[in-house]
Amino acid sequence: MKEQFFSFEEALLRLCDSTMSLSHLELYALSGPSRAEAALFGERWAKVPVEHRRRVIQILVENAEANFEMDFNLLFRACLYDEDAEVRCRAIEGLWECDEATLVDPLVRMLRHDPATQVRAAAALALSRFALQAELEELDERRGKAVIDALWEAIHDAGEDIDVRRRAIEAISYVSLEEMREIIEGAYNDDDKRMRVSAVFAMGRSCDTSWNDTVLDELSASEPEMRYEAARAAGELRIRRAVPTLINLLDDVDREVQEAAIWALGQIGGPQARRVLEGCLQSDDEVLQEAAEDALAELTLGSVPLPLFSYEVQGEEGEHSEDDEELEDDEEAEDWDEPDYDEDEEEDWA
Repeated sequence: MKEQFFSFEEALLRLCDSTMSLSHLELYALSGPSRAEAALFGERWAKVPVEHRRRVIQILVENAEANFEMDFNLLFRACLYDEDAEVRCRAIEGLWECDEATLVDPLVRMLRHDPATQVRAAAALALSRFALQAELEELDERRGKAVIDALWEAIHDAGEDIDVRRRAIEAISYVSLEEMREIIEGAYNDDDKRMRVSAVFAMGRSCDTSWNDTVLDELSASEPEMRYEAARAAGELRIRRAVPTLINLLDDVDREVQEAAIWALGQIGGPQARRVLEGCLQSDDEVLQEAAEDALAELTLGSVPLPLFSYEVQGEEGEHSEDDEELEDDEEAEDWDEPDYDEDEEEDWA
């Protein structure tokens, strides 16, 4: 149990005072609030000037990301109903690691009805983890259907902003829908570059190896954001033929592309990828060195055989794909309105 130097209410008073700055101890006092404390926060938060609300929620999000001991989820939940769109976006960002099923309904509501494009796009993206839960049958049927239906509607709403539609495509790409290839293909053939980038992202997340050649082509795209997404997709699809190009991307002019290439090499594995990643450990670039360490850890974990289970990856016709055969050869050589509340509680949150 952590030592507490301030009560929640004392810390809340300072949080609401735009002339005060929050100390680390006061942030700890705000962490892990009770329902009653969160309700008190909601009452006082609404009276705080909007610019200060924006500053405070950014501080809370940053500290929650930097310190796993800090839990502001109930405060972020209250901020989902803020009048300011920027605050609502930050609240969704703060809840990124929250996988509680009760978050589905407010996110679906925001995707469908929030007046701000940026909030609807953030809600669509946040629903991706629940789309994955639905695909894995880890989410109850009603909520799973609500997630997929809301994303589907956003994708096919011709009047919706492109940023919302493309985020919805990214989110729903976890789901095994018959129409998924058609959705991704349509996005890839779109005139807008942003939609095409999201399509490549979705290709990787879909785990559909029919996109391998397209992803390989996009590794050489002129736009760095496309090369980045293609590298990530190559790693997710475990495309063995991508290894030489990914190695070349270690010298890319864009730092994020370099890091994505390192990550992908760690996902794909094989002797060549391992040698290159081990070479990166000798780099003077600390960022790339750290990325290589993480990739090697992932590669090592992935090479440990799972006892009692054997998995076969097959193509559409039940045959091993070319990339799967190469993977096997290399392995031999080598040795992821809240229904639990009653109506009175919902009114309190609003």
